[in-house]
Amino acid sequence: MIPEGLRAQRRLGPDWARWLDGLPKRCDDLLADWDLVMAGDPMHGFASIVIPVRSDGLDAVLKIGFDSAPDTAQEHLALQEWAGDGAVRMYRADPGRRAMLLERLSTVDLTGEWDLAACEVVAGFYPRLHRRAGPRFRPLSGFLRTWLDEMAADADDLPVPPRLLDRAVARGREFVADPDCDGRIIHGDLHYENVLAAQREPWLVIDPQPMSGDPHYEIAPLLWNRWEEMDGYLRESIRRRFATAVEAAGFDEDRARDWVIVRMVVNAHWSLQDAKRMNRPLDAGERDWITKCISVAKAVQR
Repeated sequence: MIPEGLRAQRRLGPDWARWLDGLPKRCDDLLADWDLVMAGDPMHGFASIVIPVRSDGLDAVLKIGFDSAPDTAQEHLALQEWAGDGAVRMYRADPGRRAMLLERLSTVDLTGEWDLAACEVVAGFYPRLHRRAGPRFRPLSGFLRTWLDEMAADADDLPVPPRLLDRAVARGREFVADPDCDGRIIHGDLHYENVLAAQREPWLVIDPQPMSGDPHYEIAPLLWNRWEEMDGYLRESIRRRFATAVEAAGFDEDRARDWVIVRMVVNAHWSLQDAKRMNRPLDAGERDWITKCISVAKAVQR
């Protein structure tokens, strides 16, 4: 059975519907092909199903991802490169079916830790993960160029303050032309829920959306996750998280700030794209998300 939360992604378009329609058979085929036995109820992320399994006495999970998402197409390459150093171990992969057999970790993540301590834990992984990226990794600059072109085309429809939009586009264009925009393996979505407790280390990283990119790109997800904890202290909380992560990572503060602003405005635009793809107006959830994106971008500005 496909978890209800994952089946709800059908609303995002025909590619999702096609993938979800074929997912039960893909799961069954992989369980059979890799001689795996289910050992628990399926779990899911935004774009993947994760099934606890056993294989020759080994506790593992079978992860199968959405096969039309370019940001997860190279997940197996990053896990192969990291080889368990700070990240979950990968035992086997079938990139054509977006399938991986992974080390089974705890379901406990960093959401239960004090947020600033959790920011320090996440930043502590950066030096281990940000290795020099080989030519197989897609460059962040290429993705960013496309995102900015698409965003500029939709500028009149995007409910973002014009000055903020202009700043994001201008700084984003500068990043595209900057050689340091590419070159290091970046996780791309490293936040509290993507760091799980483990036995061989206290914490290990999961679910990369890897690219050859700029390490300063990484901080933004720490600022929009665990949102409800910042109620009443939003600007102060975002700024404290940002400062904690920047200091722990030894990042350039201005560069990190600009990447947060660029990422948040790009993220806001993705919600507009989802609505346009389905030929409908922005729904309440999407409008709320765009408001959050604007709040984060404004909070980190000087």
